[in-house]
Amino acid sequence: MRLKQVVDVLETLYPLRYAEQWDEPGLIVGDLTQPVTRIAFAADPSSAIIDQAIAWGADLLITHHPLFFRSVHQVSGLGFRGNLVTKLNRAGCALWVGHTNADAAWRGVGQAAADYFGLIDQKPLVPINDPDTEHPVGLGRIGRLSKPTTLGTFAQHVYTQVTTHGMATALGIQMCGDPNTLISTVAILPGSGDSLFDEVRATGADVYVTSDLRHHPVTDAIEQARYEAAMRAEGIMLGHGEPGQSEPHVRPCFINTPHAAIESMWFNYAIEDIPSALAEATGEQVETNWIRTTTDPWTWLINEAGTASATGRVDA
Repeated sequence: MRLKQVVDVLETLYPLRYAEQWDEPGLIVGDLTQPVTRIAFAADPSSAIIDQAIAWGADLLITHHPLFFRSVHQVSGLGFRGNLVTKLNRAGCALWVGHTNADAAWRGVGQAAADYFGLIDQKPLVPINDPDTEHPVGLGRIGRLSKPTTLGTFAQHVYTQVTTHGMATALGIQMCGDPNTLISTVAILPGSGDSLFDEVRATGADVYVTSDLRHHPVTDAIEQARYEAAMRAEGIMLGHGEPGQSEPHVRPCFINTPHAAIESMWFNYAIEDIPSALAEATGEQVETNWIRTTTDPWTWLINEAGTASATGRVDA
């Protein structure tokens, strides 16, 4: 099949119209007439990932994160991005990015994480109205667990799912809240999520799972949650919840995951859905390769327990 046929299928599965206004996903590098028989998948189009894709013989590399976040005026060898474009072109390897369009799509990034974390009765956290699909689409997910559990138990489950079905990471996860808090409703936004605190609070979620939580925004958010819980205990209704609770419930709690690791859970779906859709559209088969090399910028973690790398503990 030709690259143009592949792109048409990709943009049916992950429509570019779902992308945020600031985002520019889609085909970044590639000749539309070139044949495609091998597709590699990876979180980031880093130099190490591109080298592995080329060495494997990929005709197309599909990544979640863009090579270009902002407009550029040259792609010469004077910068690393231009060098990567040249490397891809010389090898005949195209690059297609599914970023916020894949975040919002059916069986996209948000749904994949929610499914692996065990959420039921899911719906988008920030819905997109698309009359052309029968499936609910939009950024993030809000849903509930099949049965309530404690925050500590759920956080351990999140860690296991992210590292098993996403990407190995030295960072682990961080948790904000009493580990014994009983939770049932979960909001999820894989990737940077501290811009959606208001939307999460409006759902009444018990816990919010996201990434890249910065000190000041999350400190403000948890202090607001504690304040509202105290007011509810006094019979004063603020935000969501029932007044007069004898044990104030602080919500939402927070679970902070490594950015690329949680988003990589999507590839469990993409590596099945894309070849299947291509075969249906063209009658042709493709080989696939998920390059699971860790792309976290932080590859070492040092604390009282010892030193850990992305591939395992070094000392204790």
